[in-house]
Amino acid sequence: MQPADVIGSVSAVGVIAVLRAPDPRTALRAIDVLVSGGIRGIEVTFSTPGAPAVIKEAAARYGDAIVLGAGTVLTPDQAAAASDAGALFLVSPGTSDRLASAMLDSGAAVLLGALTPSEVMHAVELGARAVKIFPAAAVGPAYLNALRAPLPEVPFVPTGGVSVANVAEWLAAGAVAVGAGGELCSAADLAAGRWDALIDRAREFAAALSAARHGNALRQDLS
Repeated sequence: MQPADVIGSVSAVGVIAVLRAPDPRTALRAIDVLVSGGIRGIEVTFSTPGAPAVIKEAAARYGDAIVLGAGTVLTPDQAAAASDAGALFLVSPGTSDRLASAMLDSGAAVLLGALTPSEVMHAVELGARAVKIFPAAAVGPAYLNALRAPLPEVPFVPTGGVSVANVAEWLAAGAVAVGAGGELCSAADLAAGRWDALIDRAREFAAALSAARHGNALRQDLS
């Protein structure tokens, strides 16, 4: 899949689960539960031990049924390993020229982290297909709305502080998708294997996404 098509798929799934698991077995179980709960965007972070192996197994299990990527990519070696394992997109928390080059060389779609207009512009200049607004909780949806005024063509994916309660606000502000970490994949629940809690939150996020998109479509029909 071409990088531009991957970003289209990220937009289509709407919610990307940012998964930080304590071990590979827990990560794979969490992916199974998330998918069962209606979440089809999965970002396995390099905070997870054995992240490339998890990505490879998840890709084998689900194929095109999910949009699978790697997060917290901090080194060129991680970028290559994730892409080789089957990651369709790579996400870095910030923007580094050297790292961006390696991420682009991998052939995967690249999402670089940024917060200020200058950082966003630099990320785009380096070849980012989309920009991860991080930490999103520090600025809020109104900031994204203002940021999009001079940068309307940039696909933004806010991450950090995204919750069921504010998914609609982020989408209304212009996000193409949102990254949901601890609010969706609680570290405590993963460590304790509380899968019922995880599937409940997955369903809540999926429902919030559906409601937000229905509301946006309705407003467009009425305008």
